[in-house]
Amino acid sequence: MSPPRIAGLVLLVVGVVLLIMGMQASNSMADQVSNTFTGRFTQTTTWYIVGGIGAGIGGLCLMLFGVSGKTS
Repeated sequence: MSPPRIAGLVLLVVGVVLLIMGMQASNSMADQVSNTFTGRFTQTTTWYIVGGIGAGIGGLCLMLFGVSGKTS
């Protein structure tokens, strides 16, 4: 397995872990109160979810397409 694909796999796993942490945090008492009064989650929970999605998509793309060594 090539190094970019290994890096993509690691990034995908980190993304999934961050997403799970964000989803778990969204069920906490602080987030439920914040969601009730402001209509949104706390900033930390939002960053976990957004970061998890971004890392997951980046890792998946890196795994599927790799890095091209060709430059123009």
